[in-house]
Amino acid sequence: MPKKRVGILISGRGSNMQALVKAMATTGFPAEPVVVVSNRSEAEGLAWAKERGLPTVAIDHRAYANRMAFEARLHQALLDHHVELICNAGFMRMLTGGFVERWKDRQLNIHPSLLPSFPGLDTHRRVLEQGVLITGCTVHFIRTEMDSGPIVAQAAVAVMPGDTEHSLAARVLSAEHKLYPLALRLVASGQVRVENETAIFAGNLHEPMPMLVPAVNSRA
Repeated sequence: MPKKRVGILISGRGSNMQALVKAMATTGFPAEPVVVVSNRSEAEGLAWAKERGLPTVAIDHRAYANRMAFEARLHQALLDHHVELICNAGFMRMLTGGFVERWKDRQLNIHPSLLPSFPGLDTHRRVLEQGVLITGCTVHFIRTEMDSGPIVAQAAVAVMPGDTEHSLAARVLSAEHKLYPLALRLVASGQVRVENETAIFAGNLHEPMPMLVPAVNSRA
């Protein structure tokens, strides 16, 4: 079975992009990176990708009159590299409905919360302000509404006493680096399909394991 051709979209250092590229280099992974695209030419992730011989494209959104013009160039860059799946990895641009529809069920995003809770920005600050005990990250298919769409995979991360935005973000990011490659593997291998705006999995992929926060001492 041919590997799925993946285009990765970034805006900064691309730590999730790096995790995806490293995972795709492992034996038997059903996808391969064919281009890394950024809307910022100075994005650190572009240099990292170039050093590893990956094709890169910088498309400065500020050089285009409107979102549609920018997205037309982005769409063409993906077609030029025969991309089949898109992974947004810290891509800080909202995409219009036209672009989203062209890539429907072929574009993934990762968000640092357990969606549908805490969509949008300043996620970790809002989690701490509301006293949430379990947060995490979510990989989902992209839809026009921000941080919505069928959920492919989630990872839970405990909020610890004394956490700051920085410490919590670091632990969630570590979980993201494990979750995103898993989700991409499931999608690229055909183990996930979308029906009625819900991700349907082939076979039983779930192994329920309760997570208690705070942890309960059974001897108490």
